[in-house]
Amino acid sequence: MILAKKQISKKAKRRLTVLTPIAILAVGYLLFTIVTTGIQLYQLNHEEKELKEELKNLKGDYEDLKIESNKLKEKDYIASYARENYSYTKDGEFRIKIKTNEKEKEKTKENLTIKEEYIIYGGVILGILIILYILRKIRKRKKNKHR
Repeated sequence: MILAKKQISKKAKRRLTVLTPIAILAVGYLLFTIVTTGIQLYQLNHEEKELKEELKNLKGDYEDLKIESNKLKEKDYIASYARENYSYTKDGEFRIKIKTNEKEKEKTKENLTIKEEYIIYGGVILGILIILYILRKIRKRKKNKHR
């Protein structure tokens, strides 16, 4: 059996050369939009979890503060609180206090989330570029076959 080559008209070729890049750009734009929307959705879900956790902590803090305010009505507790938090001492006492650096730990966590975001965006852009490169190679192969 002999297979005959199909003849493609000039109009069809012209249509293909115009519509193919437009279709590729549209698909690329849609992919980019879907991925960025997914990333935003992931970030919002993550933020919602963090805010719910913070709300839970604040409710716990509120209860603790209520208890603390009741305790502050006692004179003995006020004296021990002042020694503990404001470095007041009785005669003959001295105090040594060691500070921890919580702010630096929080900054490192924020930097990690920003780096993760850049990695995701870079991956999306790289993926789109790879897809465009592959489509370009396929198109060149098809052109070479028709010649």
